[in-house]
Amino acid sequence: MLSYRHAFHAGNHADVLKHLVLVQLTRHLAQKEKAFWYIDTHAGAGSYALDSAQAAKLAEYRDGVGRLWGRKDLPPAVGAYLDVVQRANPDGRLKHYPGSPHFALSTMREHDRLRLFELHSREVLRLRENFAALGKRVTVEEGDGYAALKALLPPPPRRALVLIDPAYEERRDYERVVHALKECLLRFPSGTYALWYPLLTRLEAHELPPRLKRLPASQWLHVTLRVRTPASDGFGMHGSGLFIVNPPWTLQATLQAVMPCLVDLLGVDAGAAFTLETQVA
Repeated sequence: MLSYRHAFHAGNHADVLKHLVLVQLTRHLAQKEKAFWYIDTHAGAGSYALDSAQAAKLAEYRDGVGRLWGRKDLPPAVGAYLDVVQRANPDGRLKHYPGSPHFALSTMREHDRLRLFELHSREVLRLRENFAALGKRVTVEEGDGYAALKALLPPPPRRALVLIDPAYEERRDYERVVHALKECLLRFPSGTYALWYPLLTRLEAHELPPRLKRLPASQWLHVTLRVRTPASDGFGMHGSGLFIVNPPWTLQATLQAVMPCLVDLLGVDAGAAFTLETQVA
């Protein structure tokens, strides 16, 4: 897991889906005056230079946010996502991509708080640098985000959004995310949880959504975006998914309007498609 550096993948199709939904989740929580916490178990560096050697090596952003950049004909939810990217690129050139904490922060208020965790020693140094100016609003810790959830939940304001977003480079991550979400629901069943995962041909990836649906959550939303037909050799990620516990009641309709647009703009072959399903108590 410590070999993973998100800079290689920043701004790709999976980031577009994840961060578009993240903006919608924090917007909803910010509608009530009472404070909330944003907890990120795998926060990364917080911001990425798209002209860096790492990002330029694969240039995955070109088939992700790059396909949306500069367009004026996008649904409002896609526009809200792009607004955050544009604020990171005030000169109008796509050179920087915000990480998940910046997307969450974009709609948070002065009395809301961010708790960010990252295990990679170099990434956590950059994460601290990127959020140093925010003072006590943001706490950055070098450590295991899974373990931290036990101490943080329930949070003092009794309102929180938790993003669980590991690299899935290790097979045990599939087991750990299920266990972590189960523990979260026992400690803080009213929290909002967003769990990201890759669409891969490996068995663990196929088995993850059914396992998540069996967790003791009365309300959830599950969305996937496939951008290509799975490779015949089984190599590579052909899409991604988000499993959201206690989603805003408006999110299903928002995604129903947005996902066909993302399929059209981000799809690379005839295998591009989306799925959207919900359970409401």
